[in-house]
Amino acid sequence: MVGDRPVSSRPLRIAVGVALGILTAGVGATFLAVTAVAGCLVGAVPPARRRLRATIRRYASTLVRYERRRLARFHDVELPSATVAGWREVGYLAVRLLPGALALLAYGLLAVGAVLASIVLLATVRGDLGVTDALVQVVVGAALFLVNVQAVASVGALDVRLARRLLGPSRRELLEDRVRELVVSRAGVIAAVDAERQRIERDLHDGLQQRLVALGMLLGRARRSRDVARTAELLAQAHRDVQQAVVELREVAWRVYPSALEDAGLGQVLELVAQGSDVPVRVRCDLPARPAGQVETVLYFVACEALTNAAKHAAATLVTVEIGAGEGLVRMTVHDDGVGGADPAGRGLSGLARRVGALDGRLRVDSPAGGPTTVLVELPCG
Repeated sequence: MVGDRPVSSRPLRIAVGVALGILTAGVGATFLAVTAVAGCLVGAVPPARRRLRATIRRYASTLVRYERRRLARFHDVELPSATVAGWREVGYLAVRLLPGALALLAYGLLAVGAVLASIVLLATVRGDLGVTDALVQVVVGAALFLVNVQAVASVGALDVRLARRLLGPSRRELLEDRVRELVVSRAGVIAAVDAERQRIERDLHDGLQQRLVALGMLLGRARRSRDVARTAELLAQAHRDVQQAVVELREVAWRVYPSALEDAGLGQVLELVAQGSDVPVRVRCDLPARPAGQVETVLYFVACEALTNAAKHAAATLVTVEIGAGEGLVRMTVHDDGVGGADPAGRGLSGLARRVGALDGRLRVDSPAGGPTTVLVELPCG
């Protein structure tokens, strides 16, 4: 798939896009010719010249807007509309005359080839052309047809390259956008770390600390007891509490960093998490190689948060975790059959989104009211 369109339809869409580019290039040539004539007529009148410039820029923006739609629809090229304005758009319309002319030439040769093929076919049917000569003509025609198809594809590639170069953001704008993204992601990571520290502090204070206080009181009672049986009972209860405290401490440590990832792969660790889940979980991990440690860690935390939400809030009966790789990305999908309504702006999911963004990844949550809920994570693994 390319976006939401099947790959098999892409060559046909490119051919249609190149054909439409001939028409838009013709419109652009007409616009530039009228502009040149109008400029010569009113060049000596400053007020009229200023109005003409404003009109030229307005209509050039309109034509370029249609070019953006054509490129997006037939060439899968999305170009931001706010980076280009004014005479740069007029320059793009002038440069677009080259791929338009080349496309016209390619399709013209294709039409000539179709006419010649029909002539050869008619001559073969009438018997004016021998079988050997007909086969030679077919081979030559097929070779020329393939060359012509490649020419159309090359014109489409040239059209896309010119559009990205002239309509897309400049190198400086890209660097500025990247700096802004890094500043935002750095602030997000700091906020996520602070939120995680607060969460750990609450877990220690409300859970483990209270249990240790109760354990100390229990041991004090056992120490003061004169009844041997009562003392043994209190010590047995203290032993159980110590074991539970160790379990809680291990859970808190895993929230800080899942040390099991150092020895086992992500799939195995998530299988262990699934065994302790209150909701049935199916894990399918199909990775050709282990990704980087930070990638595994982020995927682990996202999966754990999604499982927790499914168990506590979604009333789910089944959660499916699927992990795969392709096109330089690791993709994880967590799907549950619960009631939905998950808030991507909530504390847990927003913190995970910042974690994912810090690695140049993307987290998307689809959770309509009534369910189901799907969490998709994509992280670069190159």
